[in-house]
Amino acid sequence: MTSSTTNRALWRGARDSLPFVFVAGPFGLLFGVVSSDAGLHVTETFFFSVSVFAGAAQFTALQLMQEHAPTLIVLISALAVNLRCAMYSAALTPHLGAAPMWQRAVGAFFIVDQSYALSIVEYENKPDMPLAEKWAYFTGTNVVIAPLWCCMTLLGSLVGAAIPESWSLDFAVPLAFTAIVAPMLRTPAHIAAAFVSVSVAILAAGVPHNLGLILAGLAGMITGAVVETEIERRTGRLI
Repeated sequence: MTSSTTNRALWRGARDSLPFVFVAGPFGLLFGVVSSDAGLHVTETFFFSVSVFAGAAQFTALQLMQEHAPTLIVLISALAVNLRCAMYSAALTPHLGAAPMWQRAVGAFFIVDQSYALSIVEYENKPDMPLAEKWAYFTGTNVVIAPLWCCMTLLGSLVGAAIPESWSLDFAVPLAFTAIVAPMLRTPAHIAAAFVSVSVAILAAGVPHNLGLILAGLAGMITGAVVETEIERRTGRLI
């Protein structure tokens, strides 16, 4: 594995992540605006994004903080929203698990929706990729998005109320998850898990402190596991 090959993988990951600029940019800007409205100082907003680097969890925690929810509920809810990252990590382990500990630690922090979605597709399409190239590609998926996210939250916090509501920045949230999830619904287990989690989330929308999202996530994971196990039992193979 030459340095030129790993460099190409790095820049290929960066190039593939460019479409997500149109999602992460408005999403980060919106978080900065909402944080400013919630009373967070500019530096608090910036370091919130730098230290947590998880948009959905940050929005969840911020909303619950505004509702004066107990600290334990804030932490549990934010962690629950990010449980998907544990599943992402498990899926990436066969590809990056042999990397040195420091790389795995850094990689764990930067596992987000777009880095996982892009990397897992790349690895599946190129099963013979060496470890160094896989790591370079994964790193590349974050070299644009991670700084963009932090800078846009800072900008949103600085401009605050100057951004008109007519811009509808909140469109970025459902757009991001639709763009990531839809192409990955490839098996009956995936589809069943998505259907059940969405249904439970809608039905449990009135549960206090957004705990309905936790119920929806658990219901989706259980459904996916049950469907996959049942299909494996009937067909004798793992889907």
